[in-house]
Amino acid sequence: MRPQTSFIFDLDGTLTDSVYQNVAAWKEALDSENIPLAMWRIHRKIGMSGGLMLKTLSRETGVEITDEQGRILSKKHAAAYEALKSQITALPGSVELLKTLTHENIQWCIATSGGVSTAKINLKALGLDINDINIITRDDVKYGKPDPDLFLAAAQKLKVPIEDCLVVGDAIWDMLAARRCKATGVGLLSGGYDISELERAGALRVYEDPQDLLQHLEEIAPRP
Repeated sequence: MRPQTSFIFDLDGTLTDSVYQNVAAWKEALDSENIPLAMWRIHRKIGMSGGLMLKTLSRETGVEITDEQGRILSKKHAAAYEALKSQITALPGSVELLKTLTHENIQWCIATSGGVSTAKINLKALGLDINDINIITRDDVKYGKPDPDLFLAAAQKLKVPIEDCLVVGDAIWDMLAARRCKATGVGLLSGGYDISELERAGALRVYEDPQDLLQHLEEIAPRP
């Protein structure tokens, strides 16, 4: 009998309403270093690791961002994000979805491109403690998304084959990373990408938010 499906969740924009706070924090950090980048460009890269995002933005815009600037920007982003933490809330249905999976003995893990400090802010919005759940952060792996390291580490933590995992995320970077490690990608619209973008990146199904996914859970998590 095939093992029961396990879930791997992105965090920002997937379980918490925090994407635009993330964008605003990066914008504040970049402005402080006199690096003029439009917010829409920043938004399109949220979900990547911070370092890779800055390299990609630099390449696309022709604005040179040195390694030292990158380290400074990451620290300033973390501080700006911390200042916005009161605005970060759980997305509709996210708490209920995780409780339902736990109640039905379906394994789940969170895998986030953010570090421990930003993860704790989001987990607080979900009423979760980092020490009580399965979670992989950017600090635990060598490469961030769209490389699959985060999801492979999550599957290893759950002690299940990555092929038996559903990766739930709100960005094309989640879907591309899932595709690269042969996990099944499930997209959510709560991060600002549209259905066609998520499907082109590899999403098997796309739902509005965690509440919508919960209401259609049987579509993607068949019982053994």
